Amino acid sequence: MEPLCGPHSPGEDVDSLKLWYYCYHGQSQLQVKLETKSSRYVFNKFRYLSSSDNIEEAVMLVSALFVTSLLILVYGKPTVPANLVVHDRRAAAPVGFVRSGAAPADKALNLRINLVQNDMAGLESALNAASFPDSPLYGQWLTKEEVEAFVRPTEETTAAVTQWLSDNGVELTTLTPAGDWISFTVPVSKANQMLKADFSVFTHLDSGKQSIRTLEYSLPEGLSSHINLISPTTSFSRPLRSRPVLSFTNAVVPSPDATPAASCNATITPSCLQALYNIPTTPAVNKNNVIGVAGFDNQFANQADLTQFLEALRPDMPATTSFTLTSVDGGTNSQTLSQAGIEADLDIQYTVGLATGVPVTFVSVGETTQDGADEGFLDIINALLGEAAPPQVLTTSYGFNTEADLSKTLTVAMCNSYMQLTARGVSILFASGDGGVAATPGETCTTFLPTFPSCPFVTLVGATENVPEKGAELSAGGFSNYFAQPTYQTTAVNAYLTKLGTQFSGLYNASGRAYPDVSAIGQKVEIVERGRTGLVAGTSCSSPIFSSVIGLLNDEEPNAFQLISAGKPVLGFLNPWIYTNPGAFNDITTGNNPGCGTTGFPAMSGWDPVTGMGSPNFLLMRTAAGL
Repeated sequence: MEPLCGPHSPGEDVDSLKLWYYCYHGQSQLQVKLETKSSRYVFNKFRYLSSSDNIEEAVMLVSALFVTSLLILVYGKPTVPANLVVHDRRAAAPVGFVRSGAAPADKALNLRINLVQNDMAGLESALNAASFPDSPLYGQWLTKEEVEAFVRPTEETTAAVTQWLSDNGVELTTLTPAGDWISFTVPVSKANQMLKADFSVFTHLDSGKQSIRTLEYSLPEGLSSHINLISPTTSFSRPLRSRPVLSFTNAVVPSPDATPAASCNATITPSCLQALYNIPTTPAVNKNNVIGVAGFDNQFANQADLTQFLEALRPDMPATTSFTLTSVDGGTNSQTLSQAGIEADLDIQYTVGLATGVPVTFVSVGETTQDGADEGFLDIINALLGEAAPPQVLTTSYGFNTEADLSKTLTVAMCNSYMQLTARGVSILFASGDGGVAATPGETCTTFLPTFPSCPFVTLVGATENVPEKGAELSAGGFSNYFAQPTYQTTAVNAYLTKLGTQFSGLYNASGRAYPDVSAIGQKVEIVERGRTGLVAGTSCSSPIFSSVIGLLNDEEPNAFQLISAGKPVLGFLNPWIYTNPGAFNDITTGNNPGCGTTGFPAMSGWDPVTGMGSPNFLLMRTAAGL
């Protein structure tokens, strides 16, 4: 007969444990050596069983012990449990998500840790000094190294977290130059043990998308002061909002002698926007002044579509004008025509085709992450933070549907990453969303729902329509429930709230960060997609349009080449400058953004939650910039 237990070389180390045994059929002999507190008990138990001729039971005892040791070798020694304290929890999954069962124990989880940064308050003060026009340091953006000095965790923080991971047999990967984001990969069973969590599979009912999340997780006592959050844990993400509606039947070619007003009411084209917003057609000359276009969700920007677009709508530009690719998380940009994406084509065509001569790069975020949205949004910023010369403008037409889907700790951590990039002089613009006060079209709600990013360090762009412009009904706007109202917008927002009075009282957080900040046309915008001409709508149109104006203004700055070569982009963080110069924009006073069973906020003179401070006027903005 074969031995009842497999041989293990005597004296061989298993991790820091020493375990060996052997057995022979027909002999009551089995040797055990185990350096643990329970070794004497195990050995005596074996001797008792062996002396009682229960050799098979004795063998089974030690075989089980051996298997346990192998698990220890693979997953790390079990540490003495520390006192665990709840670090983050939510009462239930967001509306629209249901728990479908426990996550598979062996499923690998890639978890990210945001370490407590050294001096975020100091970084914010430095950003304010560089971005408020009345500051003597206005325009003096920080260098990469200066930003990293503010956010680099202390040695104590890094050591504490590293030791905790090491004690659990876990290797970490550093994700950012400053070391404030790290990651590690463990199976679900290990994550549950380390974090006292219950990672489960949750299903988003509308899309069927599944993700692994926990409603609560804990950290060892004493470690909470070193960790802001671990993600993905208590934040939930629906499919990213973007997806402008495209119609192939309503594209209208205006007659050559049509007035700008008549042209723009029929179809929005680059020439229409140039007339409406006083945008110059003279090519930019500074090749170091770059606009970045964020791409997600396997959306690809097609060069053939861009060429056809330029031939038809910008015949004064070389039809061969192209853009570059910046890859994040293995992102690509397939040029197969059938894979061209509406969103990606729109964004590229209204940056390349409107910001004449300004270099454009398509920042494609791949699907190599387990969560796409959460991780992709972090990764694109962290990737740009690692660059010595990131784009001077970054436009993103995607966003999360509702702020409440995400934990506050995650939104704050993401916002702090945006602050790092804006402190280096990068203008970050986001589409505000297409659901009015409901954030998402068709959303059922009893209170107004803010979208995310609602971060005060990004510029949110709402939508207008028609000529004269009015606020588009789809334009998402309102007030954050997570972020306090920044000082740069207090005067403008308070003026609006005074005029609004008690209307919608209790449905929104009047002291929250208000948005959008600005707006631009977001209806009947003509694009080429997969060789076909059509019209699109949404704030996805508005963000690249406004970003193109900023890109052109950056090129207009006197001695711009010297400034940009020195790493000092021109306009940088826009919001304090925007609210300081209300006269630089076309004030939109009509329109509203319905949702949640209401008519939504009304547009009024000055700032409003439909159109912000208004739409761009290049000549007025140029004057406000001191040109």
